[in-house]
Order: sequence, then structure tokens, then C-alpha cells
Amino acid sequence: MDRVNLRNYRCFREEQTVRLAPLTLLVGENSTGKTSFLALLRALFDVSFGEIVPDFGEPPYNLGTFNEIVNETGRGESRLNSFEAGFAERTGPTGGEELSISVEFQEHEGFPFPAKTKILLAETWFSIDQHLINDMVYMRFGTDDYSWESHIPSLGFSREWGHEFRGGILQAIPFLRSQWTGVDELRGGPEWRLMRGSQSTVPGEIVLQGLARSLARMLDWLRLTLPRPRTPTRTFAGAPVRSHPRRTYDLSRPSPDPEGEYVPSYLAGLSRRNPDEWKLLKVELEKFGRGSGLFEEISINSLGPTNAGPFQVHISRLGDRGKVSRRNLIDVGYGVSQALPLIAELLRSQGPTMFLLQQPEVHLHPSAQAALGSLFCSVAGRRRRQLVVETHSDYIIDRVRIDVRDRESDLRPEYVSILFFEPRGLDITIHSLGLDDYGNLVGAPPGYRQFFADELSKSIGL
Repeated sequence: MDRVNLRNYRCFREEQTVRLAPLTLLVGENSTGKTSFLALLRALFDVSFGEIVPDFGEPPYNLGTFNEIVNETGRGESRLNSFEAGFAERTGPTGGEELSISVEFQEHEGFPFPAKTKILLAETWFSIDQHLINDMVYMRFGTDDYSWESHIPSLGFSREWGHEFRGGILQAIPFLRSQWTGVDELRGGPEWRLMRGSQSTVPGEIVLQGLARSLARMLDWLRLTLPRPRTPTRTFAGAPVRSHPRRTYDLSRPSPDPEGEYVPSYLAGLSRRNPDEWKLLKVELEKFGRGSGLFEEISINSLGPTNAGPFQVHISRLGDRGKVSRRNLIDVGYGVSQALPLIAELLRSQGPTMFLLQQPEVHLHPSAQAALGSLFCSVAGRRRRQLVVETHSDYIIDRVRIDVRDRESDLRPEYVSILFFEPRGLDITIHSLGLDDYGNLVGAPPGYRQFFADELSKSIGL
């Protein structure tokens, strides 16, 4: 995602558009909507690629019902009946075109439902409107001049598409491409209308041919840019507090969760079934461990005679006189167990393409927080994954700025976006800040500088 817009969502009443980057940092006071913003990013990803009805209450977020999510004006006005959001990204075979997706959420059985979803590429658009009252689904293709419309009952919609349709609007495209043969279907379409006028008009053959070419181009383009079927595309949403360490673990099927409960089983399983990949990951984990001062080595100690038996996670730390001490994960302090799930998820070879992280600095010493900032720079600089990080840590922010200034990684200034959430009365304004080649902030409003000046004054007792 390169750009996100939202309106009438939680504490964001006015329409706002903000810039995302490979590494985006969310900063601001408590209760200014940063967590709500992360939940919205996951919902937009799900509407586009996966679940047809995103769950705003799925951990680690719990935003409540529709009435608690739609903006509460507090100005004596009637409650709003919808909120809107969307995103855009520059992608495609050459990376030179912009794809945008917009979603209107309405109330259905007390919770937000993506009633209207629209995708736009150049002059061509495709939309799915789900009318909840008459239980109909409307699919439309169009350009600036004409649109082609088809509608079917929503039950038939699910039955007809079966397993091929997973709900997200981008996942609908491959199925439509396989079903749509070209201009003959457009010629026999159920309804034509002139978009720039009020009178329905049957277009001529030239218009039909042009529209058919536009639609074919859009479908082919999306086919090339959609993730591979087995690529894990859902976002990883990390909780601010990770799982508690255990002295002994039982092997279980690893299934990603916000607290990283699955990570020890994932590491143990990897060490047993794929030792070569485990060695590569182990090197990266220990590189971070030494750089952060958290640990020197990590190892899996199997306790049973089979690969399915219980195990322990052991951590080696450097003690006095250079002596290495090997201890159980539960005995080395809370910081290691809090950092391990996060860094393992970031460093493993197969994983999500987008990370939404809340306060990853919790329970970490300042030097470890700075090392975490370096890890973010390294991951984002390679542009393998997109990181959106809510943080209150000056050490993480400063390390990102230093990394850009000193060229410590491949992180360029344009790969960083800092979003400052500033309260203004009942509403929140999001400011998009950037960095220059020297790591200096660009576009900071007065409120941002005052916010950090106040924090500094508190820290030195003024």
C-alpha cells in the first residue's frame, strides 16, 4: 500500500489521505487512533485479498460493533450510516501504474460490512455492490463513458463461484477473466447506460470494442500482479505484549497468532524437519541477539526420543569474563521472550507481506529498542515486506533516522513515512512526515515538535 484514505471512521471524521512506505512509523499520544488505523489496514487487506467480511474485533484489535466504529460526531447530528476507506499502490508488470481500491462499510447485523467495493486501474473500473436489503449482488465494469452491469442473488453468487471466489475483490478477478470471453458478452449485456448523461444509450460497435479492450487489459494486468495462490498474503498483526515463556513446550501445529504463541513450535519443527533452513534462520536470530545485547545463541533442546516429543528453548548469554552461560528461555528475563516472536516472524523466509506492529519496544532495554529499529530498516530496505509500526520509542525513531543518514542499510529516505496523529477537538488529524537524505524530518507540524519537546521537559524534570 502506498496511500490510504479514510473518512467517518472512529475518531477520523474528515476525509484524510496519508502516505505509507516500506517502513511506516505511527507516533502520537495515547488514544489518538493509531490502533484503529492498524485495524483498518488489516480490514482493507482482507476485503481486497481474502475474507469478504473483515472482523474488526479479531485479536489483537477489538473495536466493537458498527455503532462503536463509525464516527460519533458529538455535534447533535444523527448517527452516520457508513464509513469509507481505501488504498492505492503503484504496481503492475513495470511498477508504473496505480491501482486503487475503495470500500464503503455499512451496518449489517450490528457490524461493519463491505457493501460497496470498487477497483480502479487507469480508465477502467470494476465494482461489487452487495445490496443487503434485497439480497442482490451487482457486478459492474466500466470506463468514463459506459458501464456494463450484471446482477445475481447473493446466495447464487456464493454458490456459483464456490471455492474459486474467496471474497476479496481482487480474488474475484481471475474467475471473471476465465468466464468473460470478450465483446460478445458486452453486446448482450443486460443493461447499458451513458455515464455522462441521464438517458440510457446503446453504444456503437467502436465503443464496444474499446470497452472490451479496456476490460481485457485490466483483467490481464491483475492476473499478472495478483499474489501466487499459495503465497501467505494476509497481514501479520502483532500484539503489544507477546506470549509468556514456558520451561517446556509440547510440539503443536504452528498457526500464526498476535502474541507469537506458535513461534517456539515453529522453530522446533523447523530445526527437526529442515535443518538447513533452521541454520540460516538461527544465524539471523543470533545476529540480532548479539547486536541488541539480548543473547549470543539460541538452540532447541529435544526431550523425547521422537521429533514429535516435548522440547525446550535454550538461550546462551555472555557473562562475566567472557564466559557463555546457557539457560532456559524462561530464566533469561522477559525482554528476550518478548522480542523472540517478533524477530522470528520478521526473519523467517516464508511469511506475510505486511506487518502491523503495536509497541514492539515493550520490555526492551533502550539498546535493544535501537537494534529493533535497525532490523526494521534492514527488512524494509530490502522491500520484501511492508512494516507499519506503532511506537512510543524515541530510540527506534532515532535509529531509523540515523540509518537513513549513514546509509547503514538499503533504506532510502522515500522508503520511510512517519505518521503523526494529532488531536484536534473531537477529531484526529494524521500528518504525513518524511525524511531527507540526512535523516531530518520533513513536513513536521508545530504540534509534533511540541509533543516531543514536552516529553523531553518531563524526562529532565522541568
